[in-house]
Amino acid sequence: MEGTGQREIPVYSQRMNPASGFSAKESPRGMTAIGIFLLFGTVMAFLAGITLVWPGTFLHRMWALNPRAYDELAPLGKTVGLLFLSLAVALALAATGWLKRRRWGWQLAVAIIGTQVLGNFVNIFFGRAVEGLVGVTIAGALLLYITRPCVRATFAVKPKQIVHVENP
Repeated sequence: MEGTGQREIPVYSQRMNPASGFSAKESPRGMTAIGIFLLFGTVMAFLAGITLVWPGTFLHRMWALNPRAYDELAPLGKTVGLLFLSLAVALALAATGWLKRRRWGWQLAVAIIGTQVLGNFVNIFFGRAVEGLVGVTIAGALLLYITRPCVRATFAVKPKQIVHVENP
């Protein structure tokens, strides 16, 4: 700044894309709901993993809700159980990053939900048309929501800040 004995030093090198029209304090509707959805997925994947790695616990009764899935997964035992536990960790990380509005949380959520969409297309391909179509519809709607510009902008880098420093 000329004449004042101060100079400007940029703190951040990137500006946030304000395409969404939302301020930093304002978020699109549904942001918390997506975070809760990711946390719910964490719990479900964790429970499935635990019951497959350690069968016969009191939690095992939960498979009464989906006996066909258990019949398909049980023969794979600990291997698939560990995969479910890994999924639970990924979902927990995504939920944490999402709720804290971290860019990596958004990216991880997009990857997880995008993978779910692809998995539902595989279900359709293997003859489970109803389950696949329902899954594609729900996961696809979630993916469309979280990739909207106004949602994506919520996770953008903060605007450039200027710090004024006195010249010596």
